[in-house]
Amino acid sequence: MLGAALSIGVLLALAGSGVAGTVPPDCIANSEERARMLQILRHSAMDSGPPNPSVLLALNLAGDSSSDARQSLLKRIKETAVEQAKGMSSGMVALYTLALLSSCCDPRHVEADGQSVDLLSILQEKTDEEVARLEVDGVPVSTLFSVGLDVQALCVMGAGGYQSTAIILAKQLLSSQGQLSVDNQAMMALPLVCAYNRTELQDVRDLLNTVLTEVSNGFLNKQAEENGLIGNVYSTGLAVQLLLAAGKFYAPRQWDCTQPVAAITRHHLKQPMAVAQALPALVGRTYLDSASLSCSPEASTTTSSQLDSTPIQSTTAQEVRSNITVHYTIKNDLRGDYFNCPITVQVPAGSVLLAVLEAAEKADPDKFSFKTEQTFWGPMVVSIHGLAASEADRTYWQFFSGEDALDEGVGTYKPHNGEHIKAVFSTY
Repeated sequence: MLGAALSIGVLLALAGSGVAGTVPPDCIANSEERARMLQILRHSAMDSGPPNPSVLLALNLAGDSSSDARQSLLKRIKETAVEQAKGMSSGMVALYTLALLSSCCDPRHVEADGQSVDLLSILQEKTDEEVARLEVDGVPVSTLFSVGLDVQALCVMGAGGYQSTAIILAKQLLSSQGQLSVDNQAMMALPLVCAYNRTELQDVRDLLNTVLTEVSNGFLNKQAEENGLIGNVYSTGLAVQLLLAAGKFYAPRQWDCTQPVAAITRHHLKQPMAVAQALPALVGRTYLDSASLSCSPEASTTTSSQLDSTPIQSTTAQEVRSNITVHYTIKNDLRGDYFNCPITVQVPAGSVLLAVLEAAEKADPDKFSFKTEQTFWGPMVVSIHGLAASEADRTYWQFFSGEDALDEGVGTYKPHNGEHIKAVFSTY
């Protein structure tokens, strides 16, 4: 059952991440980098594809509340919520909830085109389904990342049921932290900060304190070992959100927040979803701050400057004048008829991995046919050689460079000359 109904004004007055004090200026990305990232998100907000709630959430957390692109995206988010929320995954409903809450809209009553939807009720139902599956099968309906988002949204809204799910996440982190990716750990641990700040039950606080101390110190260790990165460049922003929110759990240990900020900035992220996940941390915000943003028209802290219509070039003129050779292998020893098929193709220098797959398919379509689906992260390969990934079987196509798993998608990763790319049918 949902908690007692609260007015949107009360909801927006609730505490956010609980970050103590003001974030030091050195922990904020420089103004040029913030402006560049905002430009990417504004362009993305105007795309004709499905509206991305992560982009709206990042724009709001970065203070870009008055740009035309943001207003257009908010309108489309409302329309899509009304039309499609019941068919969304729990994590997507959670992102819509956080995005709308950070836009000073009540997620319990989203209106568009004369219709309305209660996102919070839908989220509660879907979270209950995730928890039921998790308790029976040991895995949720979707992913632990999504369940972490669910609990964040429920907790900042003060909805009933978040505490029991937070306890389940805490126990999952304790039992399998070493097997979980950094981004999963960050999204599972962040709601525990919210739950800790809300509960008065000492046994629950003790459990959450233990988990948050362990996870946050683990992140600090990774940062020290990896020259500022925590996991990889795509997970570092999410990890920084946790470290911003969980300061009291690793105190008195000091955190040099300038290192991860510099590490992310050096990579000049261009993919909109990657930018959306990184930017909140680079302005000293977390997803838990969604309920504590100012709704006044004067609250915007960025300028709504005219968008630069010049597209970002993915390759240089010199890159497209030469070709590179890439070795590509597809492998399945997991389901059905096993196969291990190699091929060598040439593509223009600077091409993304998707071009390698297309060249292989063109050379030998019987072996190297593939299908993709569009996601907020770009194209995702869902089938190769007729073998399709399956959520029910928890299978997917994982890509490697040599023996190292890629941390970029086929739409952004650029192979180098002589590289061996492997696509391996895998489980998660």
